Amino acid sequence: MNASTESALLLATERRARYAAVRAHSEALAEPLSAEDQCIQSMPDASPTKWHLAHTSWFFETLLLKPHAPGYRTPHPAYASLFNSYYEQLGPRHPRPQRGLITRPDLAEVRAYRAHVDAAMDALLAGPLDAERAFLVELGLHHEQQHQELLQTDILHALSMNPLRPAALPQAPRAAAAGQPFAWIEQAGGEAWIGHAGPGFAYDNESPRHPLRLQPYRLGNRLVTQGEYQAFIAEGGYRRPAFWLSDGWATVQAQGWTAPAYWLPEGADGQPEGIYTLRGVEPFRPEAPVLHLSFYEAAAYAEWAGARLPTEAEWEAAATGPQAAALHQLHGVAWQWTRSSYDPYPGYRPWAGAVGEYNGKFMVSQLVLRGSSLATPPGHARDSYRNFFPPAARWQFSGLRLAQDA
Repeated sequence: MNASTESALLLATERRARYAAVRAHSEALAEPLSAEDQCIQSMPDASPTKWHLAHTSWFFETLLLKPHAPGYRTPHPAYASLFNSYYEQLGPRHPRPQRGLITRPDLAEVRAYRAHVDAAMDALLAGPLDAERAFLVELGLHHEQQHQELLQTDILHALSMNPLRPAALPQAPRAAAAGQPFAWIEQAGGEAWIGHAGPGFAYDNESPRHPLRLQPYRLGNRLVTQGEYQAFIAEGGYRRPAFWLSDGWATVQAQGWTAPAYWLPEGADGQPEGIYTLRGVEPFRPEAPVLHLSFYEAAAYAEWAGARLPTEAEWEAAATGPQAAALHQLHGVAWQWTRSSYDPYPGYRPWAGAVGEYNGKFMVSQLVLRGSSLATPPGHARDSYRNFFPPAARWQFSGLRLAQDA
């Protein structure tokens, strides 16, 4: 066996193992959930667990197996539209708000569909891949990791409406406290290069890398805690319009918000009786980071605290700069709202083909979040990652880090 053949076999083995590991993690997340759990959809912005499992399989089937695996046959032609999400170029789609009505195929059939796709993908991955197919495999794996996080946020929202308040995923991680007193970390500003650089996967919205000039600023060394946010509530934060953007105040009034999502009513001590999590109801922990905030709530808290939210460029420059070690909880705890609209970088071009719909067409009416959360799969986070949601969204694991002008 020559060196090039040996290298190709090693690459194929590594790729097959990575594919199997990512796919197995989705199954592991879904395993504690009943068939009934996996079928429900609690709001149009969320999807059933069963749909996530099927859609991620549809992605590999549609973009890799059908065009690149001769002889591949789908288990059911209707899956092409049932499990398409938003790809206009790939045909019709079942309406998103009605995904919870898809009781057939049942869970066993969806699992069989995953197994069918996995067997065909394993055969495809065993052979050589050109650059296009190798890219699509990597994109499909990162796409599945995104849905692994969405699976958790969506089932948390769904089961939060159950009066039994069950533990959706009893082994889910608990948000750890930073264990640090709050402090401002000074940032010099000046020219900063923003965007993905170097080897490794990144989405098209993370490029091109480009320079920006930042004014001196400071960032909080850690995330805002439950206790700190409770002080905002106690001082009438949800009753005083002076802290709120106009749309945010209108949303507070329309939705009746009085606390972050999943906080139970206040007890006699003025603190919530508990917080609903993937692990079930847990006690209020003043030192733990506050989660499940909308952009509106994060911005209102920052105004009350005499601060502001950072821009995404400030966040990235600090996370990759000389003071990065002084910034705690950058990753693995909460997505952190920024004050930046989700806009294209200078010179941005979406990917070619159907995957060009992945990011670019959503660049309107969204705000950027940076970092990663406790539900983000290992290996999926990076400092240039641009998450984005509408400003009222708060079913995600979203929190905030304060900023100030220096």
